[in-house]
Amino acid sequence: MSTTQALKTRIDMAMGREPVDLLVTNVKVLDVFSGTIFESPVAIGQGEFIGFGEYEAREVLDAGGRTMLPGLIDAHVHLESSMVSPRQFAACVLPRGTTTVIADPHEIANVLGADGIRYMLEATRALPLDVRIMLPSCVPATPFENAGAVLNAADLAPLLGLHGVLGLGEVMNYPGVIHADPQVLDKLLLAHQAGRMVDGHSPGVSGRELTAYAAAGIRSDHECSTPEELAERVRLGLYVLLREGSAARNLTTLLTGVTPENARRCLLCTDDREPADLLARGHIDHSLRLAVRSGLDPVTAVRMATLNTAECYGLAHKGAIAPAYQADFVLMDDLYDFVPQQVYVAGQLVAAQGRMIADLPDASIQAVSSTVHLAPLGPDSLELRLDRPRANVIGLIPDSLVTRALLRDVILDGNGRFLPHNNPGLSKLAVIERHKATGNVGLGIIEGYGVRGGAIATTIAHDSHNIVVAGDNDADMLTAVADIQAMGGGVTLCRAGEIIARLPLPIAGLMSDRPACEVAAQLGLMLQAAHEQLGVESAIQPFMTLSFLSLPVIPELKLTDTGLFDVRSFRHIGVCATS
Repeated sequence: MSTTQALKTRIDMAMGREPVDLLVTNVKVLDVFSGTIFESPVAIGQGEFIGFGEYEAREVLDAGGRTMLPGLIDAHVHLESSMVSPRQFAACVLPRGTTTVIADPHEIANVLGADGIRYMLEATRALPLDVRIMLPSCVPATPFENAGAVLNAADLAPLLGLHGVLGLGEVMNYPGVIHADPQVLDKLLLAHQAGRMVDGHSPGVSGRELTAYAAAGIRSDHECSTPEELAERVRLGLYVLLREGSAARNLTTLLTGVTPENARRCLLCTDDREPADLLARGHIDHSLRLAVRSGLDPVTAVRMATLNTAECYGLAHKGAIAPAYQADFVLMDDLYDFVPQQVYVAGQLVAAQGRMIADLPDASIQAVSSTVHLAPLGPDSLELRLDRPRANVIGLIPDSLVTRALLRDVILDGNGRFLPHNNPGLSKLAVIERHKATGNVGLGIIEGYGVRGGAIATTIAHDSHNIVVAGDNDADMLTAVADIQAMGGGVTLCRAGEIIARLPLPIAGLMSDRPACEVAAQLGLMLQAAHEQLGVESAIQPFMTLSFLSLPVIPELKLTDTGLFDVRSFRHIGVCATS
């Protein structure tokens, strides 16, 4: 059907000259424009809302008095953090009422560069879940580590015109923006000249520096942690994303700063959510429940999960129930529990009573597999020798991604080697470059992890995703790394020379192609084994903690494949303390 003919048909449907495809009756409609809820049949045709009232229809759906909401939109998410493929992610969130996500494939891009982004576009193209891509702006995240790729403005330019790409993803290099780094400016100009959205990431930035960040044309931030930060960003014209993920949870705190005057600049996002969380608590539906139970008006909460996000990202036909808007909608019993009963995308039923109805096509993972490439490691590759018995140590803080920079006296053996079994409370940490087999190995010491009699290793190591491994002896650490290599990426636990549990992640070393329920169950067993068999401290989440110890943008000390990094001074330091 031609575009002109399609338009004529929609007009004829709206006028009643032609039957609509679907008429939803006995339904209450949440109108995000007026902030009201009204009762009326809703007519749908050609995948769009046609109008309200009685219409002749080819199919009639009795909604049973339920409330119709626009399909929910996640304003910022890394699909890779779910640890499952895009197909399996869609199977988790569509039954929860999420019909659109704004995804930043930052993690897979750090492994595979443009090829990783193209995989995400291809793997999501035929899904009923609408996945829109923000191009990663920081690959690698810093120049102090080795990722699998480098993406500059010239590399991003041909991707910006691809279908499904909205703009430039979170600009984590806020010092580069504030100090007008030419490479950062090139990426910003690329997006601005194409008229595209630019996402922000500015934790703790305020005053003149935040003003400069906003002056660079960055239009959002999901790193607010206080109501005061929210207010300052709204004043400067930014949208603020209220995040409720697995690790970072800012929603309830920030809600105290949401007012009727600024609520239209507030969006809901998850950022990073693990499979067990998706299955047990949900997705944006969980954020809605939390918001309303914290006292937010339900209509305002729904706006933040629909219309606000659609307007922010230029999704002109999304986020509302009105003529010419895409017929993505959710039927819910109430606006307190927010339990989706039926979910429709473009007028087609895709999920009901928490289960998928629509088929989800699979995508080949061949192009994104076999991504672990290591230089040979010998028995002494992880030896840590110090000139004096005093060390800079990474101190873990339970339930936090922030670490402490500690000075500790350590016991060295006769050859000047640090051995964890001689130093109770301390463990060895290594980050091993795994993309180009450079042979880079960064070594450090951590306090508060507690691993005993073995080692834990993973290829989820933000943001460059090298191999990170912690243990109390080199042999088990090397065995764990060898298992990671054999799996082609994943998470593994070694005890006394034996692999006791493992989770293969064949997609870039970040994601499984298995259903989320299987991944969550295996992670649960591994979590138990880490605490009970390897002695990891009960207050420490062993895998997530490990994965963030290599991220050199979160204070105070981190470890990359090039060595120990002091985030406070933004420079490398030695493990051996100078004072």
